[in-house]
Amino acid sequence: MNVFEQLQHDYLQDQSRRQFLSKCVAGVGSAWLTSTAGRAIAAGGGHDVVDQISHIAPKAKRVIFLHMAGAPSQLELFDYKPELKKLNGQPTPQEYLEGQRFAFIQGVPKLLDSVYPFHQAGESGQWISDRLPQFEKCIDDVCLIKSMHTNQFNHAPAQLLLHTGNANLGNPSIGSWVTYGLGSENDNLPGYISLVSGGKTPSAGKSVWGSGFLPSVYQGVQCRSKGDPVLYLSNPKGVSKDMRRAAIDAITDINRQAHEQTHDPETLTRISQYEMAFRMQIHANEAFDLKDEPKHVHDLYGTQPGKESFANNCLLARRLAERGVRYIQLFDWGWDSHGTGKQTAINLGFSDKCKQIDRPMYALLTDLKQRGLLDDTLVVWGGEFGRTSMRENRGGNEMKFIGRDHNPGAFTMWMAGAGVKPGFSYGETDAIGYKAAKNKVSTQDLQTTILHLLGLKHNKLTYPFQGLDQTLPGVTEPSRVVKEILT
Repeated sequence: MNVFEQLQHDYLQDQSRRQFLSKCVAGVGSAWLTSTAGRAIAAGGGHDVVDQISHIAPKAKRVIFLHMAGAPSQLELFDYKPELKKLNGQPTPQEYLEGQRFAFIQGVPKLLDSVYPFHQAGESGQWISDRLPQFEKCIDDVCLIKSMHTNQFNHAPAQLLLHTGNANLGNPSIGSWVTYGLGSENDNLPGYISLVSGGKTPSAGKSVWGSGFLPSVYQGVQCRSKGDPVLYLSNPKGVSKDMRRAAIDAITDINRQAHEQTHDPETLTRISQYEMAFRMQIHANEAFDLKDEPKHVHDLYGTQPGKESFANNCLLARRLAERGVRYIQLFDWGWDSHGTGKQTAINLGFSDKCKQIDRPMYALLTDLKQRGLLDDTLVVWGGEFGRTSMRENRGGNEMKFIGRDHNPGAFTMWMAGAGVKPGFSYGETDAIGYKAAKNKVSTQDLQTTILHLLGLKHNKLTYPFQGLDQTLPGVTEPSRVVKEILT
């Protein structure tokens, strides 16, 4: 490459889309810059966006989303089906098998009743199994949605669809959309934080809290309940706070000069992230220090400071909610109950997982309620799909351990808190709990309802990408606010 070619290459590298638009057809660039999206990117934050969109009065200020990665069985927890008990062990009728795709089931499987007994609990009389004895104490604060369904039957695509509105990679997660629209209530912590327990990240990886085509300033920040909340948050040995401040100021000056030349929005993201990292050195360690909590709180949650656990993450979620974090996402891995071994058996490993979440879920709702936070905090729980009404039979043979295959046709989620009817059950599945049958709720409906409770209209919260004003539920998929579950 000669000198002229090198100069030409460097020039083209410095050209941003915004520069290109401003230098071509007169007015196109300036028109884009005066749009909502242009102002939002130039500002590097979402606070201005909500002023530009048509919205409704919010009932929720923040969201805590508890995702049970792997998909817990609705038939062992919330969806009581006495008809399935009568049919237990019988071959599945062809009407339930024709045209269906399964991840592992082959041939004609046998129907499988719930492994655990059900009973009605609370003043609302909602059905619940005996696997959640602590959680049932707050069943009157919860709205069960028993008619959830999706069109994905593998974990990663289903998780992406639930959290980003698209089964393919590349779309922003709901937490990114929310912080894009509303910003954060706390300038010293990220507006969107993800916490993981169970020893693994979700099957879809970190994309379920990614920013997709939105500026990366809106992506979720994965924090840890063990060790430093964020890796490398502490200063290296010999580096003082003043030295770090001086270094960041110098980097910021360089980045600002670069932005004046290229107008690349990601340069603003870098500036914002450096500043956030500096503030987090002071405030994040305090927010994540569970040792500050009194003994009775640790007893309530069953927490063990210094360890990674769902219980610790639930307590952290309350602490983050108190500090104004807008969207808090908890992923707990280990719910894929195929019955391939003890750990994945419905009658063994599944029960252990229930014990791990039972007390923390009850504690989180109770703690939020007694602190007055449940009034404006929306709590959402569920997996990416449900489990079959049939016993899994890999290779067409009955397996040693009891398991259920993936079922996109029906699953249960629950919501509690701001704007949601407490002690309420919505939707029904068919007689054997295999398909959503009455008052169906899609993943897009759930997303639209969450945005609605936050004061955002899903079709007004948009971002221009690939020639379309993109939305969270997608521009072609129908969705509705599930008003029947709202107060």
